[in-house]
Amino acid sequence: MDPVELIKLRSLMDTSSGNREITIGIIDGPIDLTHEAFQGSRIRAVRESQLSACKSASSIACVHGTFIVGMLCAQRGVSAPSICPGCEIILRPIFREDLQIEKASNTVIFPISTPEELSNAIVETIDAGSKIINLSLGLSTSSLIVYRELQEAYDYALHKGVIIVIAAGNQGNIGSISLVRHAWPIPVAACSKSGIFDPISNFGTSIGNHGLMAPGQDISSTAPGGQYIQMSGTSAAAPFVTGTIALLWSIFPTATAADIRHAILRGSDYNRRRTIIPPLINAEQALKTLRSI
Repeated sequence: MDPVELIKLRSLMDTSSGNREITIGIIDGPIDLTHEAFQGSRIRAVRESQLSACKSASSIACVHGTFIVGMLCAQRGVSAPSICPGCEIILRPIFREDLQIEKASNTVIFPISTPEELSNAIVETIDAGSKIINLSLGLSTSSLIVYRELQEAYDYALHKGVIIVIAAGNQGNIGSISLVRHAWPIPVAACSKSGIFDPISNFGTSIGNHGLMAPGQDISSTAPGGQYIQMSGTSAAAPFVTGTIALLWSIFPTATAADIRHAILRGSDYNRRRTIIPPLINAEQALKTLRSI
């Protein structure tokens, strides 16, 4: 099934292509700004020097960053979800083009960062004006440790009303994961084309209690050099949640971050939250929930 149809996102995309006031921070690799699908897209960086094009179009960092950005802001009608091309993208490249990655297969790529680098990037991206932040990444250190600086960055996002969406990870592990051991961010697990939980995804109490599931199998999006590729995993699943939030906020621009977060979680059967596997996101139900607030 079309991933957009699976999560009932089509009606929101037909209603809005995104509001330029709804800014999405993407902490990822550099992107190929010359890709035709980005013509007309509103893309800036936290610092002007960070807007330079990829040095190596074949690098994993460039491939990953270009893919994630394309899922959100590529022109409609290309081989990408192109969820909210009307929104503004704020780039905060964090991965070097010789970055360390976890690679489970040819299509499952998961860039990783240190807690210190990621915490600083989150604060900088918030200060640059982001209302939503997409983190399709993992940590290079133990997933069992609670990192103070990361918790403080999440606290800062909560204080500023910035919603953070985090890929749950592709190790197939169960248990507590440091990236999502805070109640504010929304972790995202991946599912198949039919909506079945993908066993490569990490899962556990934190992910089940305040997370969502989204399509993460053979997702098509932009790649360097004007190309399109398919990618799988939670990195590809997270932008579906990020993009849905962006469209909801575009349709209801006066809603608070708490309202939007409540709607997207409540709209996906939030009442049942005593499980280790999160529910599939339901964009239409989230829209109905917002209309009732």
